[in-house]
Amino acid sequence: MPSDFVTQLRAASLRVTRPRLAVLAALHDHPHVDTEAVIALVRADLPTVSHQAVYDVLRALVDAGLVRRIQPARATARYEARVGDNHHHVVCRSCGAIADVDCAVGHAPCLTASDDHGYVIEEAEVVYWGTCPDCATERTSQ
Repeated sequence: MPSDFVTQLRAASLRVTRPRLAVLAALHDHPHVDTEAVIALVRADLPTVSHQAVYDVLRALVDAGLVRRIQPARATARYEARVGDNHHHVVCRSCGAIADVDCAVGHAPCLTASDDHGYVIEEAEVVYWGTCPDCATERTSQ
């Protein structure tokens, strides 16, 4: 997988650095993590990397379109490496767990606004809210 990350960075005209590779690997293996979790994951491989370096890498990767930043209401920002496919998310109201939800198969109705006001719609953000299976099981066993 690291060679894929090198290719992605080069295709985005970004220098290939150990912190960038480590952040991409962390987000590939652990989608929907917040900044503090990314820092901890990266420091497992690069113990001396600074908070600021990770923040700078995340910003560069988001700006380059290699990483997506999501921030559901009342939640901290999270990051994921799955980009470019207009997928959505389901968020547990109880524990905050987040999972990917693919857009409708075939035609993507979420990209057809009832009134686009002249905009060219490229992406839609849909967040489903509910209770994850673990929290639902916990509630019924109490």
